[in-house]
Amino acid sequence: MIQESPPHGPAHHPVQHHGEGNGPPVPRRWATLALLCMAQFLLIVDVTVINVALPTVGDALDLGPGELTWAVTAYTLCFGSLLILGGRAGDSFGRKRMFLTGLLVFTAASLLSGLAEGGGALITSRAAQGVGAALLSPAAMAIITSMFDGPERNRALGVWAAIGGSGAAFGVLLGGVLTTSLGWRWIFFINVPIGAVVFACVAVLLKEPAVHPHGHSAEPRKGVDPAGALTMTAAPGLLIYGLVQARDHGFGSTSVLLPLLGAVVCAGVFVAVERSVRVPLVRLSVLTRRNLVGGGLVMLAASGVLISTFFLCSLYLQHVLGLSALKTGLVFLPVAVAITLGAHFSSRVIALFGWRPAAACGFTLGAVGSLLLSRVEAGGGAWTQVLPGFLVGAVGLGAGFVCATTSAMSGVPHEDMGLTSGLVNTCHELGAALGVAVVATVAGTSLDTGAGPAAPPVSGFDSAFVACAVISLGAAVIGGVLLPRGRPDPSQGPVFAH
Repeated sequence: MIQESPPHGPAHHPVQHHGEGNGPPVPRRWATLALLCMAQFLLIVDVTVINVALPTVGDALDLGPGELTWAVTAYTLCFGSLLILGGRAGDSFGRKRMFLTGLLVFTAASLLSGLAEGGGALITSRAAQGVGAALLSPAAMAIITSMFDGPERNRALGVWAAIGGSGAAFGVLLGGVLTTSLGWRWIFFINVPIGAVVFACVAVLLKEPAVHPHGHSAEPRKGVDPAGALTMTAAPGLLIYGLVQARDHGFGSTSVLLPLLGAVVCAGVFVAVERSVRVPLVRLSVLTRRNLVGGGLVMLAASGVLISTFFLCSLYLQHVLGLSALKTGLVFLPVAVAITLGAHFSSRVIALFGWRPAAACGFTLGAVGSLLLSRVEAGGGAWTQVLPGFLVGAVGLGAGFVCATTSAMSGVPHEDMGLTSGLVNTCHELGAALGVAVVATVAGTSLDTGAGPAAPPVSGFDSAFVACAVISLGAAVIGGVLLPRGRPDPSQGPVFAH
């Protein structure tokens, strides 16, 4: 049975606060923070940087719509489904070691992605990037929370939180600039020198102590539950594969039904494994909390609709309207600003009126924006037909991210904050992967690159945007039912998004 947590709870920090003045400050901690944030910045940029370059990549490597879909989802799928395992591995084998390992894997996979000569090589390299990101990101977050204490920790976490919005915004513009000036391969090559410099500097600067730097002993090392991690990755992977196959073969095909059935089986095996192992990857009792279930579903919807809209608009603007990658990136830039504004204003709405009204308003705006986008035409204009709906939806979805994160973390005991935060972040990445798979299936032949004399129809884009509107309205209903009643406790500090 799903249990509802009390509406008031601690602010979203996935670790305990240990108080101030418990020991000498960690030397060179701010320089180390800058390096860790730079690494996280690369991970976030790579979620969005490929969206603007997709048509160019598809033309250069002769990729079909299914392969284009996997070029986006392979990264977010592996990133999201392995995040919790990455956090556990950092606890078990050392956070510095996992950070450096993840950065090395991510950087090497970025090089291979840029060198790819076919769809299979690109998709495999993108999946490897996701594995590296899943090892790096939770280790970096844990290192930051162990280096700082008190008000300094709040400032450090504020810097870390800002990386998400700025990375997504910078990614779409960087994708356009690099694709137009140096070629699409440089959206991956750019990671290599930056990753190498960060690796060398962190290896020298960061001295991971055996005990907490403020005098607290380190957490006991735990097992990593590989069976739980495998089934947690396989279930969404098979689901996405089945959805992508449905585009070409229909939902009644064996090639679709078998992976979908496999996803259900893997989900069941995951539950059985987590019940039987001594140290589970995810304690199932945590999943019974109503706030987490509601926040997780809202996060899935917000991330899925937003990244799907990026995916669809990039292909529409370049393949249908004929815009360059650079001009497409410039169209996306005000959208990134709108997401940030939506997140900022929603924090005030939540404080005044509560989570449920904020989520309902935010996702209603998301649905309105998607419906406006569903009117795109073959001879439409970027600034008249695309941008208005894109901006309206972005403001609403920005609010959805804040509602999801803050509600899921409300009322969470200190000992469960890390796990809960990891689950919310997992929903963010998996939502992106699932959303792109769904809209690619709905859009159908409209995502074809136009091989042959006839251009692909635009009606598939319209249908896909309608699907985004339906998902947004469903999230508004879910938010009104499962998110906490009332408002956050003012004594716990301001509401903000990570």
